Amino acid sequence: MAPSPLTACRDLGEVEPASSRHNWARSAVEATDDAVFVGTADGRVMALETTADAASASDAAPDAGERWRTRGEHSVVSMAGSDELLVVGERGGDGLVRVLDAETGVTRWTYATADDVGTATKDSLFFRPYVVDLAVTGDRVVVAARRYERDGEDRVWRSVVLGFDRGGRLAWRRHVHASPIAVAAEGDRVAVAYNRCPNPEQDGLILLDAHSGARVASWDPDTDGDRRVGDVAFAGDALAVASHGDKRGYLIDFDGETRWRLDLATERRVGDETVYAYPNHVCVADGTAVFVTGNTFAESTRDPDARHPDEHTAVGVSVAGGDRLWTRDTGGFARAAAATDSRVFVPSAQHFREREAERHGVHVFAPDAGHVETEGLPGIPTAVAAGGGVLAVVEEPVEYHDEGVTRGAYRLHTRPIR
Repeated sequence: MAPSPLTACRDLGEVEPASSRHNWARSAVEATDDAVFVGTADGRVMALETTADAASASDAAPDAGERWRTRGEHSVVSMAGSDELLVVGERGGDGLVRVLDAETGVTRWTYATADDVGTATKDSLFFRPYVVDLAVTGDRVVVAARRYERDGEDRVWRSVVLGFDRGGRLAWRRHVHASPIAVAAEGDRVAVAYNRCPNPEQDGLILLDAHSGARVASWDPDTDGDRRVGDVAFAGDALAVASHGDKRGYLIDFDGETRWRLDLATERRVGDETVYAYPNHVCVADGTAVFVTGNTFAESTRDPDARHPDEHTAVGVSVAGGDRLWTRDTGGFARAAAATDSRVFVPSAQHFREREAERHGVHVFAPDAGHVETEGLPGIPTAVAAGGGVLAVVEEPVEYHDEGVTRGAYRLHTRPIR
């Protein structure tokens, strides 16, 4: 990939390089109308002023100076913001949610999700309380948190979805023994995606009333096993859903009924193996739902020799009719996807089986036409946000096990959205 034109760059300090296999989240970024916020692996949060409303993109300032910074005790792994407040989620310790004043960085209130999901039963990353995702809609702050443990041969998830008013009063709480993976909120509705549901009676997608937390509707791919839903995004009067259960993309209405579905990376025989890839992300821009698939797996092993032809692929689909508009190989594992009205951004990190550093970068798509450009990075892009006319990307260093070379650095990149 070509050198990155991500014009502004901020050093984020030191962090242990990622390895050949993708790491779990340890950074987060958010972009609002007038600021970019970044959270780091050591618990720091920094706010940067932005001025992207200049007469031309070349005159805009995606980083016009630091507004404030503050520090926590654990990795910042999720963020959601508005013009007034920034909500920060941590992994580790008490699974803390910090709500900060967006202008000053002063803490307005905090909440320990460990009070709901429990504390780590083992000193391991996977066992620590984890604020998976956050959303702000109307007068509600929505939090999804989980904790994992093993009980003999059984995997156990303890999770909670919480609704607060902006002052920190808890309005509602929903406990589930399942693994939430994503939250989307718009107006008076909140959609929660669960990627692991050991209880067969638990649906993978739940639509809630934002004010009361009452269930409005639910949906499930009705597949065997505990895999359910990988991501969800609002699409007008419906929800775009990335299904882990059957590796398809769906449009689901607010009554839980299917409008259309599309094969993304379903099971396929390649050589002597039956392989598939999970659709991990979906976002919606200007009438197009963009789905992004992940790594190849096989029915018989998690490390197959074969590659699914649709692994690491972005697919644009018409929301109105479910028609496939375009397809693009992204080259590596995507941790997220972000969208504005006119662009979709998909970060490509390492492909742990191929390990080709030239694949690192951020792909930019036009909703209706597909690929516009790719902006290369020496390290791996691990978090991405778009808002206020600015694209913000966190780069982390990576060291492939068979190279012994550290590529990239821990940095925040920003640029105007062209």
